[in-house]
Amino acid sequence: MDIIVCLKQVPDLQQIRIKHETREPVLEGAPFIFGAFEKNALEEAVRLKEKHGGKVIALALGNAKLKDTIIEALAMGADEAVMLTDAAFARGGSASVAQALAAAIRKIGKFDLILMGEGSADNYSGQVIGRVAEWLDLPQITYVRELSVEGNRLRATRDLEDALEVVEAELPVIISATSELNTPRLPPLPAILKAARKPMKSLSPADLGIGAQAAVVQTLSNLAPEQARKQVLFEGEADKAVDELVKALQKEGAL
Repeated sequence: MDIIVCLKQVPDLQQIRIKHETREPVLEGAPFIFGAFEKNALEEAVRLKEKHGGKVIALALGNAKLKDTIIEALAMGADEAVMLTDAAFARGGSASVAQALAAAIRKIGKFDLILMGEGSADNYSGQVIGRVAEWLDLPQITYVRELSVEGNRLRATRDLEDALEVVEAELPVIISATSELNTPRLPPLPAILKAARKPMKSLSPADLGIGAQAAVVQTLSNLAPEQARKQVLFEGEADKAVDELVKALQKEGAL
């Protein structure tokens, strides 16, 4: 079976510094990676390929350094990579990202299954899968934690927080993966060395027939709201301290 995995390149959140004066994130110098959910999606695609045959195409969106980042996806088991690095692809937020991915998928052509993470590591809007499914007129199954394919039918278990839902669908279908779906593999050194020799190509907006986007999303701020803290310390024995805490919360109207 032929599987397309959609990947988004993001800054490594563990490496981002915060300006003390403005509390704004400093992205300069931070390495770029694929988010954890994208790796779950890629791992599942590789496992399905190993079981059923076929190939896995890593369709990745990112900046000019994407060629370095995509090596990890190829080392994990993707057979080839298609990269979208033009800044215009992400200029309109989730809407233009989904349009670009859908256009690239049409350009790729043949596929049986599309996998992506349930949300990106940076914005985590969770909107892209629904938008791509609409552009391609495909059924979508979200928040998948278990997945199996038999013949032309797919069976998935969805995590709805308070319940699990089991659904079936005929291929092709688009899936969003959760962290419970699997544990992504760590590629060995030989796989990393071979990855650079696998097919890679870049597509521009002109290649996909996408013109200038009318809607442009501009991030004005991504700061958490300030919270005033009373900094009240309750001392003494536990029971007494709890009573004083309850009285204080009642006085503030919190209870």
